[in-house]
Amino acid sequence: YLSGSGWAEYREKGEVCGIPLPKGMRESDRLPEPIFTPATKEEKGRHDENIPFDRMVKVVGKETAEKVRSIVVALYVKAAAYAKEKGILIADTKFELGTADGELILIDEALTPDSSRFWPAAGYAPGGPQKSFDKQFVRDYLLTLPWNKTAPGPRLPADVVEKTALKYREALKILTGKDIE
Repeated sequence: YLSGSGWAEYREKGEVCGIPLPKGMRESDRLPEPIFTPATKEEKGRHDENIPFDRMVKVVGKETAEKVRSIVVALYVKAAAYAKEKGILIADTKFELGTADGELILIDEALTPDSSRFWPAAGYAPGGPQKSFDKQFVRDYLLTLPWNKTAPGPRLPADVVEKTALKYREALKILTGKDIE
Protein backbone atom coordinates (compact mmCIF):
# COMPACT_ATOMS: atom_id res chain seq x y z
CA TYR A 1 0.00 0.00 0.00
CA LEU A 2 1.22 3.49 -0.75
CA SER A 3 1.67 5.26 2.57
CA GLY A 4 4.19 7.01 4.79
CA SER A 5 7.59 7.81 3.29
CA GLY A 6 6.68 5.75 0.21
CA TRP A 7 3.72 8.06 -0.46
CA ALA A 8 5.96 11.12 -0.05
CA GLU A 9 8.56 9.69 -2.45
CA TYR A 10 5.90 8.69 -4.98
CA ARG A 11 4.43 12.22 -4.99
CA GLU A 12 7.90 13.64 -5.63
CA LYS A 13 9.33 11.08 -8.09
CA GLY A 14 6.57 8.69 -9.18
CA GLU A 15 8.53 5.81 -7.68
CA VAL A 16 9.48 4.18 -4.39
CA CYS A 17 13.09 3.08 -3.80
CA GLY A 18 13.77 3.30 -7.53
CA ILE A 19 10.70 1.20 -8.40
CA PRO A 20 8.42 3.07 -10.84
CA LEU A 21 4.73 2.93 -9.91
CA PRO A 22 1.64 3.62 -12.06
CA LYS A 23 0.66 7.25 -12.54
CA GLY A 24 -2.35 8.59 -10.67
CA MET A 25 -2.03 6.55 -7.50
CA ARG A 26 -3.53 8.01 -4.33
CA GLU A 27 -2.41 7.88 -0.74
CA SER A 28 -3.16 4.45 0.75
CA ASP A 29 -3.82 2.83 -2.65
CA ARG A 30 -2.98 -0.86 -2.83
CA LEU A 31 0.12 -1.41 -4.96
CA PRO A 32 -0.23 -3.64 -8.04
CA GLU A 33 2.06 -6.12 -6.25
CA PRO A 34 4.18 -6.06 -3.09
CA ILE A 35 7.48 -4.24 -3.51
CA PHE A 36 10.78 -4.72 -1.72
CA THR A 37 12.23 -1.48 -0.37
CA PRO A 38 15.65 -2.06 1.20
CA ALA A 39 17.10 0.41 3.68
CA THR A 40 20.40 1.00 5.41
CA LYS A 41 20.51 0.59 9.18
CA GLU A 42 21.57 3.91 10.65
CA GLU A 43 22.98 4.71 14.07
CA LYS A 44 20.54 5.01 16.96
CA GLY A 45 18.62 8.25 16.78
CA ARG A 46 18.94 8.58 13.00
CA HIS A 47 16.42 7.48 10.39
CA ASP A 48 17.23 4.46 8.24
CA GLU A 49 17.74 5.41 4.59
CA ASN A 50 15.74 3.74 1.82
CA ILE A 51 18.01 2.62 -1.02
CA PRO A 52 17.43 1.18 -4.49
CA PHE A 53 17.88 -2.58 -4.92
CA ASP A 54 20.99 -2.13 -7.11
CA ARG A 55 22.74 -0.34 -4.23
CA MET A 56 21.84 -3.23 -1.92
CA VAL A 57 23.40 -5.61 -4.46
CA LYS A 58 26.64 -3.61 -4.28
CA VAL A 59 26.65 -3.82 -0.47
CA VAL A 60 25.71 -7.48 0.13
CA GLY A 61 26.14 -9.15 -3.25
CA LYS A 62 23.58 -10.25 -5.84
CA GLU A 63 22.86 -13.71 -4.42
CA THR A 64 22.24 -12.45 -0.87
CA ALA A 65 20.19 -9.46 -2.06
CA GLU A 66 17.94 -11.65 -4.19
CA LYS A 67 17.56 -14.20 -1.38
CA VAL A 68 16.59 -11.48 1.11
CA ARG A 69 14.10 -9.96 -1.33
CA SER A 70 12.52 -13.34 -2.04
CA ILE A 71 12.22 -14.24 1.65
CA VAL A 72 10.76 -10.95 2.87
CA VAL A 73 8.26 -10.61 0.04
CA ALA A 74 7.08 -14.19 0.68
CA LEU A 75 6.79 -13.47 4.42
CA TYR A 76 4.81 -10.30 3.75
CA VAL A 77 2.45 -12.02 1.29
CA LYS A 78 1.73 -14.86 3.72
CA ALA A 79 1.26 -12.54 6.72
CA ALA A 80 -0.89 -10.09 4.73
CA ALA A 81 -3.18 -12.91 3.57
CA TYR A 82 -3.57 -14.21 7.15
CA ALA A 83 -4.24 -10.72 8.55
CA LYS A 84 -6.74 -9.90 5.80
CA GLU A 85 -8.75 -13.02 6.71
CA LYS A 86 -8.90 -11.65 10.26
CA GLY A 87 -9.91 -8.13 9.17
CA ILE A 88 -6.59 -6.27 9.16
CA LEU A 89 -4.65 -4.95 6.17
CA ILE A 90 -0.88 -4.97 6.61
CA ALA A 91 -0.15 -1.87 4.55
CA ASP A 92 3.59 -2.29 4.91
CA THR A 93 6.13 -3.80 7.25
CA LYS A 94 9.84 -4.05 7.80
CA PHE A 95 12.04 -7.03 8.44
CA GLU A 96 15.57 -6.55 9.76
CA LEU A 97 17.89 -9.33 8.66
CA GLY A 98 21.54 -10.05 9.31
CA THR A 99 23.89 -13.00 9.21
CA ALA A 100 25.29 -15.33 11.84
CA ASP A 101 27.75 -18.05 10.90
CA GLY A 102 26.99 -17.36 7.24
CA GLU A 103 23.24 -17.90 7.70
CA LEU A 104 20.57 -15.29 7.12
CA ILE A 105 18.68 -14.54 10.35
CA LEU A 106 15.89 -12.26 11.54
CA ILE A 107 17.48 -9.78 13.95
CA ASP A 108 14.54 -7.73 15.20
CA GLU A 109 10.81 -7.88 15.81
CA ALA A 110 8.59 -8.71 12.84
CA LEU A 111 4.97 -8.00 12.00
CA THR A 112 4.19 -5.94 15.10
CA PRO A 113 2.40 -2.57 15.37
CA ASP A 114 5.86 -1.01 15.83
CA SER A 115 7.25 -2.46 12.59
CA SER A 116 4.12 -2.48 10.41
CA ARG A 117 1.12 -0.42 9.40
CA PHE A 118 -2.02 -2.29 10.47
CA TRP A 119 -5.27 -0.91 9.07
CA PRO A 120 -8.80 -2.15 9.79
CA ALA A 121 -9.99 -3.72 6.52
CA ALA A 122 -13.61 -2.73 7.18
CA GLY A 123 -12.82 0.99 7.11
CA TYR A 124 -10.26 0.97 4.29
CA ALA A 125 -10.81 3.97 2.01
CA PRO A 126 -7.94 4.85 -0.34
CA GLY A 127 -7.28 8.50 -1.07
CA GLY A 128 -6.06 9.60 2.36
CA PRO A 129 -4.70 8.43 5.71
CA GLN A 130 -6.26 5.33 7.27
CA LYS A 131 -7.35 4.48 10.79
CA SER A 132 -4.74 2.18 12.26
CA PHE A 133 -3.73 -0.19 15.03
CA ASP A 134 -0.07 0.86 15.02
CA LYS A 135 2.41 3.56 15.99
CA GLN A 136 0.87 6.08 13.57
CA PHE A 137 -1.15 7.41 16.52
CA VAL A 138 2.13 8.36 18.25
CA ARG A 139 3.59 9.81 15.05
CA ASP A 140 0.49 11.96 14.56
CA TYR A 141 0.70 13.20 18.15
CA LEU A 142 4.39 14.08 17.75
CA LEU A 143 3.61 16.09 14.61
CA THR A 144 1.54 18.45 16.79
CA LEU A 145 4.60 19.33 18.91
CA PRO A 146 7.41 21.78 18.26
CA TRP A 147 10.61 19.66 18.33
CA ASN A 148 13.58 19.04 16.04
CA LYS A 149 12.70 15.38 15.31
CA THR A 150 15.98 14.07 16.70
CA ALA A 151 16.48 11.73 19.65
CA PRO A 152 15.55 11.90 22.36
CA GLY A 153 11.96 12.67 21.45
CA PRO A 154 9.46 14.43 23.68
CA ARG A 155 8.01 12.54 26.63
CA LEU A 156 4.62 11.06 25.76
CA PRO A 157 1.68 11.90 28.04
CA ALA A 158 0.03 8.98 29.82
CA ASP A 159 -3.15 9.22 27.72
CA VAL A 160 -1.18 8.87 24.46
CA VAL A 161 0.66 5.85 25.87
CA GLU A 162 -2.62 4.29 27.07
CA LYS A 163 -4.43 4.87 23.75
CA THR A 164 -1.47 3.42 21.85
CA ALA A 165 -1.42 0.35 24.09
CA LEU A 166 -5.15 -0.13 23.48
CA LYS A 167 -4.61 -0.01 19.70
CA TYR A 168 -1.81 -2.59 19.96
CA ARG A 169 -3.96 -4.85 22.15
CA GLU A 170 -6.86 -4.54 19.72
CA ALA A 171 -4.60 -5.65 16.85
CA LEU A 172 -3.39 -8.59 18.95
CA LYS A 173 -6.94 -9.65 19.76
CA ILE A 174 -8.11 -9.38 16.15
CA LEU A 175 -5.12 -11.29 14.78
CA THR A 176 -4.82 -14.00 17.44
CA GLY A 177 -8.14 -14.09 19.28
CA LYS A 178 -6.18 -13.54 22.51
CA ASP A 179 -5.69 -10.58 24.83
CA ILE A 180 -2.98 -9.64 27.29
CA GLU A 181 -4.16 -10.10 30.86
